[in-house]
Amino acid sequence: MHIEIYTDGAARGNPGRSASGFSVYSGEKILKEDVWSNGIKTNNFAEYTAIINALKWCLENTDAKEAQITVYSDSQLVVNQMNGSYKIKSSDMKELNAKLRRLCGEFAEVGFKSVPRSNSLIARVDRRLNAFLDRHDR
Repeated sequence: MHIEIYTDGAARGNPGRSASGFSVYSGEKILKEDVWSNGIKTNNFAEYTAIINALKWCLENTDAKEAQITVYSDSQLVVNQMNGSYKIKSSDMKELNAKLRRLCGEFAEVGFKSVPRSNSLIARVDRRLNAFLDRHDR
């Protein structure tokens, strides 16, 4: 089964009030969408957390050993760290990266692709994140 995951993280201030979100697709079908608060965190924390929680959902709701997953993110930092082309300096990011790598090992295959924020499916997650943060700003 091929699964596509679109993720985004946001922080109002960096660090600041942050939220993460994802959409999981199988073909044209949306399997799961979610958005949540992270409290006061960095944008990079929010980006990593979005991917981690999306993969946790997939682990619990798909046949992980058969799942071929592509993760799409507008975070070049996270994608390039996961693909091994960027070094990880922050101890917090090293911990999140290690957690994400362990999760990836549960699946048949996981790949990471950087896409622009203008990608319609990333923009969909971004709109949901901003609406969530706006509601909590009131």
